[in-house]
Amino acid sequence: MPTVYQLKSRFQDLLRPLCKKLATAGITANQVTLAALVLSIMEGAALWYFPGSALPFLLLPLILFLRMGLNAIDGMLAREHDQKSDLGAILNELGDVLADAALYLPFAALAFVSGELVVGLVVLGIIGEMTGVIGVQIGASRRYDGPFGKSDRAVLFGLCGFLIGLGVQSSILFLVLFAAGLLLSALTIWNRAKAALKERASA
Repeated sequence: MPTVYQLKSRFQDLLRPLCKKLATAGITANQVTLAALVLSIMEGAALWYFPGSALPFLLLPLILFLRMGLNAIDGMLAREHDQKSDLGAILNELGDVLADAALYLPFAALAFVSGELVVGLVVLGIIGEMTGVIGVQIGASRRYDGPFGKSDRAVLFGLCGFLIGLGVQSSILFLVLFAAGLLLSALTIWNRAKAALKERASA
């Protein structure tokens, strides 16, 4: 099913010159991974401690875009500049779910947003990423099937953050958006598990 993740290769092509410069400067994939996590935690803290301020919410789409860029760069540094490591694999997977939690859980504290839906989205997001990793455990590839992967969650929360920053506080609107995200997250878990089993069976 279609997902924002399918645009990754084009995004990487744009970032490849910068990636080469970083590699030449001695920047490692693990350093970039940790930088993305620190950036996410800082933004998450701003959202949590200043829920009445528009600026952190308006900045969220930019922070999410920067995080996406850093995530793409750390992968290219690892694959294309001989920086793959077991530690890097652990940091990459844990960093993603920790960053998601830091950036998205503050939405649950907003009075006009369903906290249960937000927490559910974060939990299903973690389960979805775990399901993707389990593919490797059973002998398939790391699964990134959609329709609602990491990049798609970023688009949803980035949009919601921007709307909140503009002063939109419609409980119904955010209920519909987050409920849709919850259903798509559940479907993503199903699709990843199904695809991993199918790949394994055909191997």
